[in-house]
Amino acid sequence: MVAAHPRESRAPVRGTTPAILRGEVESFTSLVLTAEADVLLDYVDQICARGIGAEAVLVELLAPTARRLGEFWEQDYCDFIDVTMALWRLQEVVHELAARVPVADSGAPGRRALFAPMPGDQHSFGAVVMDEIFTRDGWSTERLTEATTPELLARLATTPFDLVGLTVSCDCHIRPLPALITAMRNVSCNPRLCVMVGGRVFLDDPELAGQVGADGTAADARLAVALASRLVSARARGVIAAA
Repeated sequence: MVAAHPRESRAPVRGTTPAILRGEVESFTSLVLTAEADVLLDYVDQICARGIGAEAVLVELLAPTARRLGEFWEQDYCDFIDVTMALWRLQEVVHELAARVPVADSGAPGRRALFAPMPGDQHSFGAVVMDEIFTRDGWSTERLTEATTPELLARLATTPFDLVGLTVSCDCHIRPLPALITAMRNVSCNPRLCVMVGGRVFLDDPELAGQVGADGTAADARLAVALASRLVSARARGVIAAA
C-alpha cells in the first residue's frame, strides 16, 4: 500500500520552453492505447536521445498524455478499460525511467510528502508522477494507492508529513473533498500540514482549490514543487503563502 522513497536528488535543469512537442504528445497518446510498455519505452528512448531528461519526459510527455486519455474517455473515443490499461502502461514507463535514472541518496533528512489519489478514485497516475518529481527535487516521499479514507488518515496521524498531495480525476469526488481535507488537518501529527490538490478539474478552475480547503494547486508537477516549497516554508514561519 505504501511506496516509500527516502531519496534526495540532483537539482534538475529547468528550461524556459517545452522540450516535448505537442505533436509528440498526440502520437504517444495514440500509441499508449494499443502498444505495450516496451514499445512505449522505445518511443521515450528516441526522445531522450535528443538530450531530454527524465523530468521533462515525466512533466511534458507522460502527464499530458494521461490528461489526453481522460479527454478521450469523456468524449467517448475510448472506454474505461482502455484508459485504465493505458494508464497502467504509463506507470510502467515511469517505473522504468526511475530505475534507469536513479536518484542519489545523501542520507540527509528532507521535507516529507505523502501523495495519494482521492479515496475512491480509480486512477492513481497523477500521484505516481507527483511522487517521482518531488523525490527528484530532494523530498522524502511516500505514495498510497487505492487507500481508503481511514487508511489515509491513519498514515497522517502517525507520520509528520509536511505536505499531502491529493489527485482527483473525477468531478464526482469534489463534493466530499472539503470534509476529507478538514479531517486530514485535524488528525495530522504535524499541525503545520500543507495540503495541495491536483487534477483536470483544478486545471480548469484553480480557484476551486481554495474553495475545497486546500492550500493550493499547480498546473504541472514542476510548478507544484515550487509552490509546495513556498507553502511549507511559510507555514514553518507561521505565515500563509499565496498560492
